[in-house]
Formats: sequence, C-alpha cells, structure tokens
Amino acid sequence: MIGATPKRRIRFKSCSSKKNMLNPDAAALLHAHEGGLATAYENITDTEAVAIVGEHFGIDCTVLRFATEKDDTFRVDCPNGRQFVLKVANPSEAELEIEFQIEILRHVAAVAPSLPVPRVHANLKGQNLFRVQTASGVTRFARLMTFLPGIPLARTTSKPHERERIGALLAQLRRATAGFSHPADQRVLAWDVKHLSSLRHLLKEVPNARHRDALSEAMERYSSIEGRLAACRTQVLHNDFNTNNIVVNHDSPDFVTGIIDFGDAVRTAIAVDVSTALMNQLPHVTPADLTIDIFDAARDVVRGYRRHADLTEVELELIPHLSMARVVTRALLTTWRAQLFPENSEYILRNTGQGWGQLEWFLSRSNSEISGLLLPPHF
Repeated sequence: MIGATPKRRIRFKSCSSKKNMLNPDAAALLHAHEGGLATAYENITDTEAVAIVGEHFGIDCTVLRFATEKDDTFRVDCPNGRQFVLKVANPSEAELEIEFQIEILRHVAAVAPSLPVPRVHANLKGQNLFRVQTASGVTRFARLMTFLPGIPLARTTSKPHERERIGALLAQLRRATAGFSHPADQRVLAWDVKHLSSLRHLLKEVPNARHRDALSEAMERYSSIEGRLAACRTQVLHNDFNTNNIVVNHDSPDFVTGIIDFGDAVRTAIAVDVSTALMNQLPHVTPADLTIDIFDAARDVVRGYRRHADLTEVELELIPHLSMARVVTRALLTTWRAQLFPENSEYILRNTGQGWGQLEWFLSRSNSEISGLLLPPHF
C-alpha cells in the first residue's frame, strides 16, 4: 500500500503507558504473526536509498519516498527515464518470507507474462534479495523491482466495465498462482481474515465503547461461519487486492496497469482473497445510507472474476461475511498500531474511519441476508 510523500518519519514503539501494552501471550502471538506490524525501526534516508541503488546496481538516480505500512519504499528515477521501486524490508521480516514474495512475482512472470505485476531485478552480483547495512547500524534486506506507471485506484473512480476488468485480473492472478508453492506460503498473517478469532485480545485496544461493541458482535457472527470457511478451497493468493494496490490508467484499454504489493501473499481460502477485493469496493456509509445496497459496485468485480475462474455457491455465500471480517480486521489492527506508532497514525488510520459505517450496515442485516448478497436475484 503506497502513496507518494516526501516526508521522513522516524518510527518507534510508543508503549510506555500501560494502555498500549499487550498481555505477554497476545504480544507473543502478534510478534510471531504480524510480519513487521509491531516492530520499531528507523527509516533510511533518501541519501542512503540512492547509495544502495548505486552500489548494488551501478545506477545513478534520484528517489521519491512512498508512505508505507512497515518498510522503506522508494520510487527510483534514472536520468534515462527508467523507473524502479526499491524496497528495504522491516528489520523483523524473515528472509524466507521475503524470498517467498520474490518467487511469487517470478512465477507469475513466467506462467502469465501478460499480467501487470512487477519484475524483480538482480543486482550486480546476481542477487534478487540482498543485505544492506543502514546508517543506524541495522542489517536489512533489500530488492529492486520495476515501477508500474499509473495512479492507485484509491485516488480515482471506476466504471462498471473497469471494475469487471479488476475482477478478471484477480481471477487470472489466482489461476497463475494455483500451482505455486513455497516453504513460507503457509505463514500465519494477522491480515488473513481466517485468523480473525486470534485477534480478539485487540478489542480492549479500541477506546470507543460503541465501536468496541460493534466489533465484538461482528466477531461473534464470524465465529458462526468459521467452520464452513475451514472447509473451503485454498491456494497461494495475493490476499490484499485493495484499491491502493491496483494501479490504473483510464486511457489504457486494459485499465489496470499494475498489481503491486505482494507483502500479504499467503496460502489461504479463495473466498478470503475475493472478499478482500470486494471490501475495498464498498462505498462510504452514513447512518442515512443503511438502506442502500453497498455491494452494487462489488458485484461488477465478481462478474468479471467469474468469467475467468469459478466460485462455488458456498464461497459466494461466505464472501460477504468475509468482507465484513476484513472490515473488523482492519479496525482492530489499525487502531492498535496507531497507538504503537502515533507518529504514523494518519497513514495507518487512513481507511479505518469509513469502516464504522460499513460495519453498521452489515450488523443491521441478518446472517441469511448477508449470505445471499452475491446469489440470485442479485445475479
């Protein structure tokens, strides 16, 4: 999830108060599964980024920092007009898991070269992933990828046929990764909603009692479909097909010019992957909007998806519930992380506010009504 910003932030754990401390069991769980979400680190400077590109790739460049959730990411601009993306990983991210992300991209490029995913570039030593020593004395992993031009879908609007294109690409990406495996593909990620129940301890980190009660009710609803989800089809999937990770160009016949950020890729349920994409198509909801159909635009995505990949009736019933679960996951993780990293809270919470209205919309409907949102007569 990226957005251009020249601002440099120094990140640190803000856990000096008892309010921001998790119990030891909860902290251990999140440290093991959050993939850098709770780890403090100092950002590298633009000067360091330029030096890394020069040393490892022999390229003179300038850089533009992107705002990110948990690492240092830069657009690299070369005098000849070529552009790349430099990612310097969070210090807590495991080498095997970063290699997993790189190998997914290499696999997709090999089996579905028409899909607009970044290509990974080896450095002068032939390494796709390499270590760098930062000015703060920390060793971190870095890699360089192609920059995919366009604007994030989050910054623009889309028409029905464009949303169908989004669904089609998600389905094609699913087909491309269907045969892929890696030793790290069964890692446990906090952002994978099949693990929502393990985040229950974060309810106490939500200061607003009304919000906390709504999240608790939604988690109870999730528990009622959890068993059915466990029986669903799984494979390696992108798992974060949100509007910040879809790069578009309205003047391009393909519309989508880039699918980026495979940082949350994991082996999970196909229904989970689709539900994340749909949740990110839901509109803002106010108390006056509770009678509207917030899945209207999302159905365009499903329509395009089903032209290229199947979804079972059970998956279609579960996907709206899982979209709600993603709203809950986002609220829990971002509220918690905003307290850990108050200096980055604006970025962390940038999408959280809209979720409260969406959650109220879900909770105003019965489970059976939610189950039918993607079934006839809607299709």
